[in-house]
Amino acid sequence: MDWIARVLRGLVEFTQAGGEVNLVVNGINVGAQPYWNAEATMLMHTRGILIMTPKAAMVLTGKRALEFSGSISAEDNQGIGGYDRIMGINGQAQYWARDIDEACHILLRHYEHTYVAPGERFPRQAATTDPADRDVRFFPHGRNSNGNGNGEDCFVTIGEILSDETNPGRKRSFDIRKVMMAATDQDHPPLERWAGMRAAETAVVWDAHLGGYPVCLIGIESQPLPRLGFVPADGPDQWTSGTLFPLSSKKIARAINAASNNRPVVVLANLSGFDGSPESMRRLQLEYGAEIGRAVVNFKGPIVFCVISRYHGGAYVVFSRGLNESVEVAALEGTFASVIGGAPAAGVVFASEVEARAKKDPRLQPLNEAIAKAEGAEKGRLRAQWDELFKVIHSEKLGEMAAEFDRVHSVQRALDVGALNYIIPPANLRPYLIQAVERGIRKEEESESAKTKVASPEMKITEAA
Repeated sequence: MDWIARVLRGLVEFTQAGGEVNLVVNGINVGAQPYWNAEATMLMHTRGILIMTPKAAMVLTGKRALEFSGSISAEDNQGIGGYDRIMGINGQAQYWARDIDEACHILLRHYEHTYVAPGERFPRQAATTDPADRDVRFFPHGRNSNGNGNGEDCFVTIGEILSDETNPGRKRSFDIRKVMMAATDQDHPPLERWAGMRAAETAVVWDAHLGGYPVCLIGIESQPLPRLGFVPADGPDQWTSGTLFPLSSKKIARAINAASNNRPVVVLANLSGFDGSPESMRRLQLEYGAEIGRAVVNFKGPIVFCVISRYHGGAYVVFSRGLNESVEVAALEGTFASVIGGAPAAGVVFASEVEARAKKDPRLQPLNEAIAKAEGAEKGRLRAQWDELFKVIHSEKLGEMAAEFDRVHSVQRALDVGALNYIIPPANLRPYLIQAVERGIRKEEESESAKTKVASPEMKITEAA
């Protein structure tokens, strides 16, 4: 048992020092072995991956031992700790492979994105024939992955998502994976991490290439998604678009931590903030949201954050430039960036102003005068008529206040106050992302080089002494 503990200690110290351990599980791991796996790949600071095959299971106690002791078991060990029902759903296993051959291919693809040669700072740039200046607007969108393909929810191209004519206010839903695919190198297929993680579907994490540079690409799902399994009464009945829930927050924090001191992080954001329902608060929304902020503060390397639609709420804080000097924030023309969106601001922050404007509307004045003169049943009838008209006018004033708020709190204002670095046209999305990654890499390498030069004289003095 002491030797088992020493292995555990070695894994803890190695991963906390920035080491990476990658695992392929092709059989049943029992007892201490799953704890080794967890220390190597499952904790918030770890960067290694865990791949499971259909034969794999990670259990603390095997099926027969559980049954013999009178504990709760399952029909087999895969039911206790296999990928399909347990480890893939909870995100502790990051990839599923059909067999050991595919598992090795996934591992090698992971190394294509993450391997750093000795003496170098970043994974090497790969060759690509995809033009750096390609316009993403002509990339096809088609049906949303949630099944919506007709009417309002259907875009033909990515350009329609990013256009004021076809998507005014940037409020229509779209498939974030299509936008991510449009921006990345077409000759380097992305590798999605935590694809099977349940209740984390609104966060999409890819290892991808931009201009040949390996990056961790994060997208926020921008279409409503159905919930699977039991739905508590105090939570949303579907995963709403542009929203981070507890486990999607955890997924993003883990992705940022895994990429730290290895490769750049690029975030394509349509993000209205964190879900604040009782269910989400009960399931550690505050903790996992804070973990994103912690991951950004501790991140070593460039982070490129690009607003492609709307950007509001607590997310405005956890991806702020104030957390890390290496964060570069940009927004596409026509997008929105503020601490709160126009509609919530009108309905909550400026509720009294909206009500006052509605009551002063000229359309209500004749009814006000008639009510003042009427008596009895006639007065009640006029009051009911006034209430109906007031609802219509109040709704109009809400819309006007929301539009007014959005006009003031535009991306241009965010740029003016220093919350953004750049505002870019949609046609320049891919060129900008590549240039931003290049800038970040060059800045990081220059910083590392400067540190080495400063440290060298001290090392020589120490050696001489």
